[in-house]
Amino acid sequence: MYTLTGTAAPVRLWTDPETVEPGALTQLRNCAALPWTHGVAVMPDVHQGYGATVGSVVAMRDAVSPGAVGVDIGCGMSAVRTDLTASDLPDSLSRVRAQIERDVPVGRAGHREGPDLARLGMDDELDWAGFWRGFDQLHHLRDASWTSEDKLRGKAHQQLGSLGGGNHFVELCLDGDDRVWLMLHSGSRGIGNILANLHIEKAKALPHNQELPDRDLAVFLAGTPQMAAYRADLHWAQEYARLNRRVMIELFKAALVRSLGRPIGFEPEVSCHHNYVSEEIYDGVELIVTRKGAISTEGGRKGIIPGSMGTGSFIVSGLGNEQAYRSASHGAGRRMSRGAARRQFSVADLQAQTEGVECRKDAGVIDEIPGAYKDLDTVMAQQTDLVRVEHRLRTVLCVKG
Repeated sequence: MYTLTGTAAPVRLWTDPETVEPGALTQLRNCAALPWTHGVAVMPDVHQGYGATVGSVVAMRDAVSPGAVGVDIGCGMSAVRTDLTASDLPDSLSRVRAQIERDVPVGRAGHREGPDLARLGMDDELDWAGFWRGFDQLHHLRDASWTSEDKLRGKAHQQLGSLGGGNHFVELCLDGDDRVWLMLHSGSRGIGNILANLHIEKAKALPHNQELPDRDLAVFLAGTPQMAAYRADLHWAQEYARLNRRVMIELFKAALVRSLGRPIGFEPEVSCHHNYVSEEIYDGVELIVTRKGAISTEGGRKGIIPGSMGTGSFIVSGLGNEQAYRSASHGAGRRMSRGAARRQFSVADLQAQTEGVECRKDAGVIDEIPGAYKDLDTVMAQQTDLVRVEHRLRTVLCVKG
């Protein structure tokens, strides 16, 4: 562990500060300078983000910064181990990938009428009517004058159980015993992004945020209607993200059964957010903790730490290190911007770096090439006091938006 010097609140890093890009270091110092900040824990996958760095955990007293949560509220991972082994898979996984891409909308796409929950056996899993009534109680949607609440509601219905683009993915993996795993990474889709940006703009306009070192870190204060509105909307969006992954896992299971033409046994789902807010106690103080690109390790809970496109992932159990606010990294972390990746790498590079993985190998996903990310094994070596490795997974199939 390292400590960043000269900060108002303590900043503890699980990577050498000299290896952190200057823009990210500035963001960390800005977070620590906020009068409400109790401390900041920095994960080994840290890199510059919007307002707050990706890969940072910010603990605040009586305040929360929506910029320190991020715009993909509730983004996270889900994984399921199956009773299949590598020998049960066909030599070519192209038909499996095609089936997944037919059944799970990717990019900007969604389901035409929303996912068929009855067909997935999920219609009795939750009070879905009650969940959608929660949409009607969301704050600030009327401020989105460029569209209507009905249109937003329809889009949120259609996008439930859809992947999105960017660094989101669906993968088929093998563990050290050649057992087959399903894994996916997604969040709260368009509705979470809209809610996050509306609240960030509301926070920026508040009087107490006018003199901050970076107004992208604008906060809501405890006991105010603005804080109550944000927390209510945040909770709904986090639940939407969890259910989005839950529906996708069922779609993924069905696609695999259909493409292989055989029954498959599935173990319980491992699921974790890595962009979210939680109320926790440290140093005897009740704090509001934002994890932006970090998972919770409280109570030995299971977590998922993925690599970049096709480079594998780790299933871990948390060690609950309080110096890190019981957190660990959410992945490998980018080492260059998307634009820089597109300028530096070619389709031939992408094909070479994803050799042996059934996936897209075209110009549309060059910005997600493994070379644009940090080395996952190095990241894991830097956080042995944060998590215990349960399984090292290697990717054999990857679906991107």
